[in-house]
Amino acid sequence: MLETLEHIDQELLLLINSFHSPFFDQVMWVISDSKFGIPFYLFFYYLAYRFYGFKTATLIIFAGGLAVALADLSSKHLFKDVFMRYRPSHNLDIKKQIHLVYNYTGGKYGFVSSHSANMFAIATTLGLFFYQKNKKIILYLFAWAGLIAYSRMYLGVHYPSDIFVGGILGGTIGCIIYYFSYKYIIKK
Repeated sequence: MLETLEHIDQELLLLINSFHSPFFDQVMWVISDSKFGIPFYLFFYYLAYRFYGFKTATLIIFAGGLAVALADLSSKHLFKDVFMRYRPSHNLDIKKQIHLVYNYTGGKYGFVSSHSANMFAIATTLGLFFYQKNKKIILYLFAWAGLIAYSRMYLGVHYPSDIFVGGILGGTIGCIIYYFSYKYIIKK
């Protein structure tokens, strides 16, 4: 059963990774870069400020940052260091079949995706705060997180299961951070 799931994971990754072109190599490389999010973070801060004012906006952005920090630490220390599952770009069985951009292979282990965990943590945290003011924003936040997660598969450095479980981890952390920050900080 586990071998069948791993085979499906590999085949799905190879399918996603096979749809590449020089143009999309550049696009996905930029999307996957951590600096790609900076304009979005500034925009989210502006939205929080517009919806809630300076003091609460600062607390909301702090909550989002805390969610990302916890997601990042959890993905590394509770998953990558424990499961030690090779990234597709390090898996000798499929490494030669993967299209790599700039020969980027990422770290040795990839379960779970820190990019996915981090982006879904902040998307969930901010989305829950913004949902009260504008319900459509949560769709844009999750589309943004999903695009970044997809870029990691496109680049051949994460399996779909790395992305999926990373998204669940980040979403869970985002819900917890939202709950406590709203209940004990924002509401008071």
